[in-house]
Amino acid sequence: MASMMVSTQAHAADWCGGGLWVDAMIASHHIHPKQSFEDVNPGLGVECWLNGQWAVTAGGFRNSLSHPSWYGGGVWAPEFAHWGFVRLAVMGGLISGYNYGSYGFGHDHSIGPVAAPVVMVVYKRVGMNFILIPPIPSDNLPFTIGFQLKVGF
Repeated sequence: MASMMVSTQAHAADWCGGGLWVDAMIASHHIHPKQSFEDVNPGLGVECWLNGQWAVTAGGFRNSLSHPSWYGGGVWAPEFAHWGFVRLAVMGGLISGYNYGSYGFGHDHSIGPVAAPVVMVVYKRVGMNFILIPPIPSDNLPFTIGFQLKVGF
């Protein structure tokens, strides 16, 4: 039994061999909004880096419409897009909490796809993600920059 537990822990450590980060979603900035949106968006998430270029991510936060949002997906940060403390990445997956209209699914079309470029700034075990979230026309949301503070373990 003890050997199974050690083996399970070793596999978990291998899974996030490129690093494990906890993200705190803190705020957003809406680019040329036509209406008022919530700019304080508290939430928590995790990034499990499989290696130096690929990660899986998941979390939740209060979105700009003051609704709960949950997300999950992958992150690709290719080696050629790393410059010291700065790296460029692309995040893709699913997110809930918005009206996606015909692009969404679920009983109220509130789950939909997302693909977003990310600028990651990291120094040792502290960093910041700047996420450029594309517009969601069916909810009148313009381009939005999301700000995540992150800590590595």
